[in-house]
Amino acid sequence: MPPRLNIPPVTRATLIALLSQSVLSAAIRYRQWTEDSRIVIPYLTLVPQLSLVYPWTFLSSALVESNVFTLAISGLTLYHGGRYLERAWSSADLAKFLALVTLVPNFLTFLVMVLFFTLTRDESWTLTAISGGISIQVAFLVAFSQLIPAHTVTLFRGIVSFKVPRFPLLYIGMVTVLSLTPLLSRAALWQASFGFLTSWTYLRFYKKVFPDLDSSQPASLRGDASETFAFAEFFPGPAKPLVAAVSDQIFGVLVAMRVCTPFPHAEVSARGDRAMQRGTPGTARAEAERRRAIALKALDQRLSAAASRAPAPPQPSGPPIQTQPQPSAHTAMASQPGSVLGETKFEPEHDDGSSSKV
Repeated sequence: MPPRLNIPPVTRATLIALLSQSVLSAAIRYRQWTEDSRIVIPYLTLVPQLSLVYPWTFLSSALVESNVFTLAISGLTLYHGGRYLERAWSSADLAKFLALVTLVPNFLTFLVMVLFFTLTRDESWTLTAISGGISIQVAFLVAFSQLIPAHTVTLFRGIVSFKVPRFPLLYIGMVTVLSLTPLLSRAALWQASFGFLTSWTYLRFYKKVFPDLDSSQPASLRGDASETFAFAEFFPGPAKPLVAAVSDQIFGVLVAMRVCTPFPHAEVSARGDRAMQRGTPGTARAEAERRRAIALKALDQRLSAAASRAPAPPQPSGPPIQTQPQPSAHTAMASQPGSVLGETKFEPEHDDGSSSKV
Protein backbone atom coordinates (compact mmCIF):
# COMPACT_ATOMS: atom_id res chain seq x y z
CA MET A 1 0.00 0.00 0.00
CA PRO A 2 1.58 3.36 -1.03
CA PRO A 3 2.35 5.80 1.82
CA ARG A 4 -0.22 8.50 2.45
CA LEU A 5 0.90 12.05 1.68
CA ASN A 6 0.62 14.18 4.80
CA ILE A 7 0.07 17.69 3.41
CA PRO A 8 -1.21 20.42 5.77
CA PRO A 9 -4.48 22.14 4.71
CA VAL A 10 -3.19 25.52 3.49
CA THR A 11 -0.36 23.93 1.51
CA ARG A 12 -2.78 21.39 0.01
CA ALA A 13 -5.30 24.06 -1.03
CA THR A 14 -2.55 26.20 -2.56
CA LEU A 15 -1.18 23.27 -4.57
CA ILE A 16 -4.66 22.43 -5.89
CA ALA A 17 -5.23 26.06 -6.92
CA LEU A 18 -1.83 26.21 -8.64
CA LEU A 19 -2.43 23.05 -10.67
CA SER A 20 -6.04 23.82 -11.64
CA GLN A 21 -5.43 27.44 -12.66
CA SER A 22 -2.26 26.61 -14.60
CA VAL A 23 -4.01 23.83 -16.52
CA LEU A 24 -6.98 26.11 -17.24
CA SER A 25 -4.66 28.85 -18.49
CA ALA A 26 -2.79 26.39 -20.73
CA ALA A 27 -6.07 25.08 -22.19
CA ILE A 28 -7.31 28.61 -23.00
CA ARG A 29 -4.03 29.62 -24.61
CA TYR A 30 -3.94 26.40 -26.63
CA ARG A 31 -7.42 27.02 -28.05
CA GLN A 32 -6.67 30.65 -28.93
CA TRP A 33 -3.10 30.17 -30.16
CA THR A 34 -2.03 31.49 -33.57
CA GLU A 35 1.41 32.30 -34.93
CA ASP A 36 1.00 36.08 -34.80
CA SER A 37 -1.15 36.46 -31.68
CA ARG A 38 -0.17 37.48 -28.17
CA ILE A 39 -2.57 35.81 -25.78
CA VAL A 40 -3.34 37.35 -22.39
CA ILE A 41 -5.97 36.11 -19.95
CA PRO A 42 -6.89 39.13 -17.80
CA TYR A 43 -9.26 37.24 -15.51
CA LEU A 44 -6.53 34.75 -14.47
CA THR A 45 -3.29 36.73 -14.71
CA LEU A 46 -2.70 40.36 -13.72
CA VAL A 47 -2.52 42.47 -16.90
CA PRO A 48 -2.20 46.18 -15.95
CA GLN A 49 -4.24 47.47 -18.89
CA LEU A 50 -7.08 44.94 -18.62
CA SER A 51 -7.29 43.41 -15.14
CA LEU A 52 -8.58 46.28 -13.00
CA VAL A 53 -12.12 44.95 -13.50
CA TYR A 54 -10.89 41.58 -12.15
CA PRO A 55 -9.41 42.59 -8.75
CA TRP A 56 -8.96 38.99 -7.59
CA THR A 57 -6.08 38.64 -10.05
CA PHE A 58 -3.83 40.59 -7.65
CA LEU A 59 -3.95 37.40 -5.56
CA SER A 60 -4.82 34.56 -7.95
CA SER A 61 -2.17 35.42 -10.56
CA ALA A 62 0.58 34.09 -8.26
CA LEU A 63 -0.86 30.59 -8.77
CA VAL A 64 -0.86 30.64 -12.58
CA GLU A 65 2.27 29.37 -14.36
CA SER A 66 2.79 29.73 -18.10
CA ASN A 67 5.01 26.70 -18.80
CA VAL A 68 5.87 23.28 -17.44
CA PHE A 69 9.27 24.37 -16.13
CA THR A 70 7.96 27.16 -13.89
CA LEU A 71 4.98 24.99 -12.86
CA ALA A 72 7.34 22.28 -11.62
CA ILE A 73 9.43 24.81 -9.68
CA SER A 74 6.35 26.37 -8.06
CA GLY A 75 4.86 22.98 -7.21
CA LEU A 76 8.04 21.73 -5.53
CA THR A 77 8.47 25.01 -3.66
CA LEU A 78 4.93 24.94 -2.28
CA TYR A 79 5.05 21.23 -1.47
CA HIS A 80 8.31 21.23 0.47
CA GLY A 81 8.49 24.83 1.69
CA GLY A 82 4.79 25.13 2.46
CA ARG A 83 4.75 21.93 4.52
CA TYR A 84 7.82 22.99 6.48
CA LEU A 85 6.60 26.52 7.26
CA GLU A 86 3.02 25.49 8.01
CA ARG A 87 4.29 23.06 10.64
CA ALA A 88 6.86 25.51 11.99
CA TRP A 89 4.31 28.36 12.26
CA SER A 90 0.62 27.51 11.89
CA SER A 91 -1.90 27.27 9.06
CA ALA A 92 -3.23 30.77 9.81
CA ASP A 93 0.27 32.29 9.84
CA LEU A 94 1.21 30.63 6.56
CA ALA A 95 -2.03 31.76 4.89
CA LYS A 96 -1.43 35.35 6.05
CA PHE A 97 2.19 35.20 4.85
CA LEU A 98 1.21 33.85 1.41
CA ALA A 99 -1.45 36.54 0.96
CA LEU A 100 0.95 39.31 1.95
CA VAL A 101 3.88 38.23 -0.24
CA THR A 102 1.50 37.88 -3.16
CA LEU A 103 -0.63 41.02 -2.92
CA VAL A 104 2.07 43.57 -2.09
CA PRO A 105 4.66 42.52 -4.74
CA ASN A 106 1.95 42.19 -7.42
CA PHE A 107 0.55 45.63 -6.61
CA LEU A 108 4.01 47.26 -6.64
CA THR A 109 4.93 45.48 -9.89
CA PHE A 110 1.64 46.72 -11.36
CA LEU A 111 2.65 50.30 -10.47
CA VAL A 112 6.10 49.81 -12.03
CA MET A 113 4.59 48.58 -15.30
CA VAL A 114 2.27 51.60 -15.39
CA LEU A 115 5.21 53.91 -14.63
CA PHE A 116 7.29 52.52 -17.51
CA PHE A 117 4.32 52.91 -19.84
CA THR A 118 3.96 56.53 -18.74
CA LEU A 119 7.64 57.22 -19.41
CA THR A 120 7.96 55.36 -22.72
CA ARG A 121 4.40 55.25 -24.10
CA ASP A 122 5.14 51.66 -25.04
CA GLU A 123 1.89 49.72 -24.65
CA SER A 124 3.73 46.41 -24.19
CA TRP A 125 4.47 47.38 -20.59
CA THR A 126 0.80 47.46 -19.64
CA LEU A 127 0.08 44.28 -21.63
CA THR A 128 2.73 42.32 -19.73
CA ALA A 129 1.15 39.54 -17.69
CA ILE A 130 2.16 39.56 -14.03
CA SER A 131 1.84 35.94 -12.91
CA GLY A 132 3.70 33.06 -11.31
CA GLY A 133 4.93 32.24 -7.84
CA ILE A 134 8.24 34.09 -8.00
CA SER A 135 7.47 36.34 -5.05
CA ILE A 136 6.34 33.32 -2.99
CA GLN A 137 9.52 31.41 -3.80
CA VAL A 138 11.87 34.21 -2.73
CA ALA A 139 9.72 34.82 0.36
CA PHE A 140 10.14 31.18 1.40
CA LEU A 141 13.91 31.56 1.07
CA VAL A 142 13.77 34.61 3.34
CA ALA A 143 11.71 32.64 5.88
CA PHE A 144 14.25 29.80 5.85
CA SER A 145 17.00 32.38 6.37
CA GLN A 146 15.22 33.42 9.56
CA LEU A 147 14.63 29.89 10.85
CA ILE A 148 18.00 28.28 9.99
CA PRO A 149 20.44 31.18 9.44
CA ALA A 150 23.60 29.27 10.39
CA HIS A 151 23.03 26.25 8.14
CA THR A 152 25.19 25.65 5.08
CA VAL A 153 23.86 23.87 2.00
CA THR A 154 26.51 21.82 0.20
CA LEU A 155 26.03 20.75 -3.41
CA PHE A 156 28.02 18.61 -5.85
CA ARG A 157 30.00 16.73 -3.15
CA GLY A 158 31.22 19.89 -1.45
CA ILE A 159 32.29 21.79 -4.56
CA VAL A 160 29.65 24.47 -3.97
CA SER A 161 28.38 25.51 -0.55
CA PHE A 162 26.27 28.48 0.57
CA LYS A 163 24.87 29.74 3.82
CA VAL A 164 21.06 29.79 3.74
CA PRO A 165 20.84 33.64 3.88
CA ARG A 166 22.74 33.81 0.57
CA PHE A 167 19.96 32.09 -1.37
CA PRO A 168 17.48 35.00 -1.75
CA LEU A 169 19.95 37.18 -3.65
CA LEU A 170 21.19 34.21 -5.69
CA TYR A 171 17.58 33.51 -6.62
CA ILE A 172 17.00 37.13 -7.65
CA GLY A 173 20.11 36.96 -9.84
CA MET A 174 18.85 33.76 -11.50
CA VAL A 175 15.45 35.38 -12.13
CA THR A 176 17.19 38.39 -13.69
CA VAL A 177 18.96 36.12 -16.20
CA LEU A 178 15.85 34.05 -16.98
CA SER A 179 13.75 37.19 -17.50
CA LEU A 180 15.84 37.77 -20.64
CA THR A 181 14.52 34.47 -22.03
CA PRO A 182 10.97 33.39 -22.95
CA LEU A 183 10.70 31.41 -19.71
CA LEU A 184 9.98 34.52 -17.60
CA SER A 185 8.40 37.87 -18.39
CA ARG A 186 9.93 41.30 -17.82
CA ALA A 187 7.84 41.60 -14.66
CA ALA A 188 9.63 38.66 -12.99
CA LEU A 189 12.58 40.70 -11.68
CA TRP A 190 10.27 43.20 -9.99
CA GLN A 191 8.18 40.42 -8.47
CA ALA A 192 11.30 38.81 -7.00
CA SER A 193 12.71 42.09 -5.66
CA PHE A 194 9.46 43.23 -4.07
CA GLY A 195 8.81 39.73 -2.71
CA PHE A 196 12.20 39.78 -1.00
CA LEU A 197 11.64 43.21 0.57
CA THR A 198 8.05 42.48 1.59
CA SER A 199 8.78 39.15 3.26
CA TRP A 200 11.84 40.43 5.14
CA THR A 201 10.01 43.55 6.37
CA TYR A 202 7.06 41.51 7.61
CA LEU A 203 9.18 38.89 9.38
CA ARG A 204 11.59 41.48 10.80
CA PHE A 205 9.06 43.93 12.23
CA TYR A 206 5.47 42.69 12.16
CA LYS A 207 5.03 38.91 12.45
CA LYS A 208 3.85 37.79 15.88
CA VAL A 209 6.20 35.42 17.68
CA PHE A 210 5.16 32.51 19.86
CA PRO A 211 4.51 33.49 23.48
CA ASP A 212 6.58 31.98 26.27
CA LEU A 213 4.16 29.85 28.30
CA ASP A 214 6.51 29.78 31.31
CA SER A 215 6.57 33.54 31.80
CA SER A 216 4.12 36.39 32.23
CA GLN A 217 5.23 38.27 29.10
CA PRO A 218 2.54 39.63 26.78
CA ALA A 219 1.61 37.49 23.79
CA SER A 220 1.84 40.43 21.39
CA LEU A 221 5.61 40.29 20.72
CA ARG A 222 6.34 41.06 17.10
CA GLY A 223 9.27 40.80 14.76
CA ASP A 224 12.76 39.32 14.99
CA ALA A 225 15.50 41.61 16.31
CA SER A 226 18.27 39.01 16.02
CA GLU A 227 21.49 40.09 14.36
CA THR A 228 21.48 37.00 12.14
CA PHE A 229 18.33 38.32 10.43
CA ALA A 230 19.58 41.86 9.82
CA PHE A 231 19.19 43.09 6.24
CA ALA A 232 22.95 43.26 5.69
CA GLU A 233 23.30 39.54 6.47
CA PHE A 234 21.84 38.68 3.05
CA PHE A 235 24.78 40.33 1.28
CA PRO A 236 28.42 39.23 0.83
CA GLY A 237 30.92 40.26 3.50
CA PRO A 238 32.52 43.20 1.66
CA ALA A 239 29.13 44.81 1.03
CA LYS A 240 27.76 44.38 4.55
CA PRO A 241 29.08 47.64 6.10
CA LEU A 242 27.67 49.79 3.29
CA VAL A 243 24.33 47.96 3.26
CA ALA A 244 24.09 48.20 7.06
CA ALA A 245 24.76 51.93 7.02
CA VAL A 246 22.17 52.60 4.33
CA SER A 247 19.55 50.31 5.90
CA ASP A 248 20.04 51.95 9.31
CA GLN A 249 19.38 55.36 7.80
CA ILE A 250 16.24 54.11 6.06
CA PHE A 251 15.11 52.47 9.29
CA GLY A 252 15.57 55.76 11.15
CA VAL A 253 13.38 57.54 8.61
CA LEU A 254 10.66 54.85 8.86
CA VAL A 255 10.72 55.07 12.66
CA ALA A 256 10.36 58.84 12.46
CA MET A 257 7.37 58.36 10.14
CA ARG A 258 5.97 55.77 12.61
CA VAL A 259 5.92 53.10 9.93
CA CYS A 260 8.24 50.88 11.97
CA THR A 261 8.63 50.55 15.74
CA PRO A 262 12.16 50.54 17.17
CA PHE A 263 13.24 47.42 19.01
CA PRO A 264 13.68 47.60 22.79
CA HIS A 265 16.83 49.50 23.79
CA ALA A 266 17.68 50.24 20.17
CA GLU A 267 19.25 53.49 21.34
CA VAL A 268 21.77 51.44 23.39
CA SER A 269 22.64 49.46 20.28
CA ALA A 270 23.01 52.66 18.29
CA ARG A 271 25.56 54.03 20.77
CA GLY A 272 27.64 50.90 20.24
CA ASP A 273 27.56 49.68 23.85
CA ARG A 274 28.41 46.15 22.75
CA ALA A 275 29.61 44.98 26.12
CA MET A 276 26.22 45.60 27.65
CA GLN A 277 24.49 43.92 24.72
CA ARG A 278 26.44 40.68 25.23
CA GLY A 279 25.07 39.69 28.59
CA THR A 280 22.70 42.16 30.19
CA PRO A 281 19.03 41.07 30.27
CA GLY A 282 16.69 43.45 28.50
CA THR A 283 19.16 44.72 25.91
CA ALA A 284 18.48 44.42 22.18
CA ARG A 285 20.75 41.39 21.79
CA ALA A 286 19.29 39.57 24.80
CA GLU A 287 15.79 40.36 23.57
CA ALA A 288 16.60 38.90 20.14
CA GLU A 289 18.04 35.70 21.56
CA ARG A 290 15.10 35.29 23.92
CA ARG A 291 12.66 35.58 21.03
CA ARG A 292 14.56 32.99 19.04
CA ALA A 293 14.53 30.60 22.00
CA ILE A 294 10.78 31.10 22.37
CA ALA A 295 10.17 30.30 18.70
CA LEU A 296 12.33 27.18 18.81
CA LYS A 297 10.59 25.95 21.96
CA ALA A 298 7.16 26.45 20.43
CA LEU A 299 8.28 24.66 17.24
CA ASP A 300 9.46 21.69 19.30
CA GLN A 301 6.09 21.56 21.08
CA ARG A 302 4.24 21.58 17.75
CA LEU A 303 6.35 18.77 16.33
CA SER A 304 5.90 16.68 19.49
CA ALA A 305 2.14 17.19 19.37
CA ALA A 306 2.06 16.21 15.68
CA ALA A 307 4.03 13.05 16.43
CA SER A 308 1.64 12.05 19.22
CA ARG A 309 -1.37 12.46 16.91
CA ALA A 310 0.13 10.38 14.10
CA PRO A 311 -1.58 6.94 13.73
CA ALA A 312 0.50 3.95 14.73
CA PRO A 313 1.66 1.74 11.82
CA PRO A 314 -0.17 -1.61 11.45
CA GLN A 315 1.56 -4.50 13.18
CA PRO A 316 2.59 -7.32 10.81
CA SER A 317 1.18 -10.77 11.41
CA GLY A 318 3.47 -13.68 12.21
CA PRO A 319 6.26 -14.15 14.70
CA PRO A 320 7.54 -11.00 16.38
CA ILE A 321 10.70 -9.43 15.07
CA GLN A 322 13.18 -7.11 16.71
CA THR A 323 12.86 -3.54 15.51
CA GLN A 324 15.37 -0.77 15.71
CA PRO A 325 14.37 2.50 17.40
CA GLN A 326 12.90 5.10 15.09
CA PRO A 327 14.23 8.68 15.08
CA SER A 328 12.10 11.27 16.80
CA ALA A 329 9.77 13.54 14.86
CA HIS A 330 11.96 16.53 15.69
CA THR A 331 15.07 14.84 14.23
CA ALA A 332 13.18 13.84 11.09
CA MET A 333 11.94 17.37 10.67
CA ALA A 334 15.41 18.82 11.09
CA SER A 335 16.83 16.48 8.45
CA GLN A 336 14.06 16.99 5.92
CA PRO A 337 15.55 20.07 4.12
CA GLY A 338 18.63 18.00 3.24
CA SER A 339 16.55 15.74 0.98
CA VAL A 340 15.42 18.77 -0.99
CA LEU A 341 18.35 21.16 -0.99
CA GLY A 342 21.27 18.76 -0.64
CA GLU A 343 23.55 18.09 2.29
CA THR A 344 23.32 20.65 5.07
CA LYS A 345 25.44 21.32 8.10
CA PHE A 346 25.15 23.68 11.03
CA GLU A 347 27.92 26.23 11.49
CA PRO A 348 27.17 28.66 14.35
CA GLU A 349 28.63 32.07 13.79
CA HIS A 350 31.04 33.37 16.41
CA ASP A 351 30.01 36.69 17.87
CA ASP A 352 32.42 39.43 16.89
CA GLY A 353 30.64 42.08 18.88
CA SER A 354 29.01 43.73 15.88
CA SER A 355 25.37 44.75 15.91
CA SER A 356 22.91 46.60 13.75
CA LYS A 357 19.38 47.81 14.14
CA VAL A 358 17.96 46.65 10.85
